[in-house]
Amino acid sequence: MASRLATNNQRIIIDQTSKLGTRLMSSWWQGIQPAAKDPILGVSEAFLADPSPDKVNVGVGAYRDDNGKPVVLECVREAERRIAGNQNMEYLPMGGSVKMVEETLKLAYGENSDFIKDKRIAAVQALSGTGACRLFADFQKRFRPESQIYIPVPTWSNHHNIWRDANVPQRVFHYYHPETKGLDFAALMDDVKNSPNGSFFLLHACAHNPTGVDPTEEQWREISYQFKVKGHFPFFDMAYQGFASGDPERDAKSIRIFLEDGHLIGCAQSYAKNMGLYGQRVGCLSVLCEDEKQAVAVKSQLQQLARPMYSNPPVHGALIVSAILSSPDLKSLWLKEVKVMADRIIGMRTSLKENLEKLGSPLSWEHVTNQIGMFCYSGMTPEQVDRLTSEYHIYMTRNGRISMAGVTTGNVGYLANAINEVTKSA
Repeated sequence: MASRLATNNQRIIIDQTSKLGTRLMSSWWQGIQPAAKDPILGVSEAFLADPSPDKVNVGVGAYRDDNGKPVVLECVREAERRIAGNQNMEYLPMGGSVKMVEETLKLAYGENSDFIKDKRIAAVQALSGTGACRLFADFQKRFRPESQIYIPVPTWSNHHNIWRDANVPQRVFHYYHPETKGLDFAALMDDVKNSPNGSFFLLHACAHNPTGVDPTEEQWREISYQFKVKGHFPFFDMAYQGFASGDPERDAKSIRIFLEDGHLIGCAQSYAKNMGLYGQRVGCLSVLCEDEKQAVAVKSQLQQLARPMYSNPPVHGALIVSAILSSPDLKSLWLKEVKVMADRIIGMRTSLKENLEKLGSPLSWEHVTNQIGMFCYSGMTPEQVDRLTSEYHIYMTRNGRISMAGVTTGNVGYLANAINEVTKSA
């Protein structure tokens, strides 16, 4: 009898415990709400869901040819042919492909850079430009926990997410002037001068995203000088080297100016845009140090940060980049192909502006050709963008950013007419 009662009590306790556990488990995720859609990726989702045959997507940040099709560069195809059968699936080191990193540093710092020869650069392969920025943000938080990051207004929206999730406090500095649709240089310089000494600044090396507005060479020199006066740390995000002007050397000019002036810098590089390796996620993070000893220490810490994040980077994209940049014939082909991409974008800017002018638009569209790179900051309001979508099935981000890669000879007239219709009463 006593044994039966004990068994029943045990069953009751187990049953009650089970119900409590079920309630606890069912409540773990109940308070979670759906995340807001990414402002850029959401555009592509809406475009794909639109059945209209006239739809146009000028929101995607990826190169398209004049038929609106994705492109695989011939230098990439040839590199893949050469590495086929000569690669294994073993892990790369935490710092990634040494060869790829070495070739990548030459693009940013110069083919014959003394900084490379003196081994003063701590550099690791990263998960494209996003991963490089995130790795640096975590490095900044760990070793300069009292610091904050100054980010331009506007900037690529993910920049804010990256430093936020790394728990680095953010400040902003003036960059774009809405009325002139150009650089607000005076306000930018005031912010640089008025920020605390030794601040971190995020700078776009070329083809500023989303505005396409870059400082002139002389303005870069003034910015560099003021950074030196204030002891600021410049971190360059260079996602469009070669893709902006068609000349990788010209597109790295801002970085070279800061190097000439004696700055220690950080740099994020990516091969998504300039080699079309979007899905391979291949990039590089570099930090210029005072000497080789410091560079060794910094690199070891960057690797330690990478270890719990993703352990080590993927190999295939790194092999492609290494093959292209280390082979004179493939590098020459790449330089030709990246210029073709840049020239097509530049040509579409000219065509869009000319079409708008022929339509008798009362607005000035000089900024379309004054800006550079993949994106044109059109100056259109969110309401005007909404009209483009609802009335003309044209998709772009609501800040009026046009991806010039989505503009073709086949749709530029239609796009210009729609823009003229929604802006002519502005």
